[in-house]
Amino acid sequence: MPAALADMSRRVSALVALSVALAAAAGAAPAPSPVTPELIAAAEKEGKVVFYNVLDLEVAEGVGRAFEAKYPGIKPQIERSGSERMLQRVAQEYASNIHLVGVIESVDIAHPLYWKRQGWLSAYVPEGAARLPAEARDADGFYAVDRATLCIMAYNTRQVAPDQAPKSYLDLLDPKWQGKIVKASPAYSGNILTATFDLSRALGWDYFQKLGRQRVMQVQSATEPPKKVALGERPIMFDGSEYVALRAKARGAPLAVVYPSEGTPLIVGSAAVMKDAPHPNAARLFINFLFSREGQQFLVDTGQQRSLNPDVEEPADRVPLSKIKVLTTDPEEQEKAMEEVKRKYAEYFGT
Repeated sequence: MPAALADMSRRVSALVALSVALAAAAGAAPAPSPVTPELIAAAEKEGKVVFYNVLDLEVAEGVGRAFEAKYPGIKPQIERSGSERMLQRVAQEYASNIHLVGVIESVDIAHPLYWKRQGWLSAYVPEGAARLPAEARDADGFYAVDRATLCIMAYNTRQVAPDQAPKSYLDLLDPKWQGKIVKASPAYSGNILTATFDLSRALGWDYFQKLGRQRVMQVQSATEPPKKVALGERPIMFDGSEYVALRAKARGAPLAVVYPSEGTPLIVGSAAVMKDAPHPNAARLFINFLFSREGQQFLVDTGQQRSLNPDVEEPADRVPLSKIKVLTTDPEEQEKAMEEVKRKYAEYFGT
């Protein structure tokens, strides 16, 4: 491994150690499970896998197509939603004894802890997950970090000159930005809930009270603000998914990414197989693909995600995590504060 990549991997591992709470092992985690001809045959017999996820829909469907191209006998059903809505959906389904989902992922890092406590996850370690740092894998083998991104600021370069662009969260309280900011909601998005939790502790709730007076445009998903700014509907994005902004920028959108001076929230996605998956073998095959080098490289190259797999090559033109001041969170503390975050946010933004 090149020295620069090894250094980045060590730094990322340290960050993830702060970001992912791994339950103390009650016993040894199951051994990593490779893809075998028997698994493929059993999955093909089932013929379908349902993937609940919070990726941008275009990226999620791309993952589905890449999987189907490799295993044409299995049809992936991609169900995309916001993390908080998905949490509600799964809880309602399981309360009604409905089991539709095979593989699930969320960027609210408290969710896998909750699903594990409920007994809804299967202890299954895909072979590729074994390449991740130990800190990025549940000690009992129930889930692992399938991707990472950042919750960034951004601006439209046709509407804002670089020397006038905000460089910090405090800059956005300037009266000149009234009615010109878009942001997403923690009531819908796990990315934004995590970021809001981080920032409420870094900046204080009084900051959000002041920001609420800036007549901020509210949207739901963390994938939406970059698209609003790219279209020129608002010149400034307070929060949103880095990977969506980078994808838009790569396609020629007039977007400039800002990593605020106070720090940028690090967002990790966790993926798992559901214990009551209706197509269990297809679910195991799908999550093996998701964590494989091929699947991880697809997420990086096509989805502009950040992978913790040391075998995956990062784009040369992307700012490495080692160069960004990141904000991290404790999942258990975030879980305890979840309702408070939503309540306080609604108080200041009305949503």
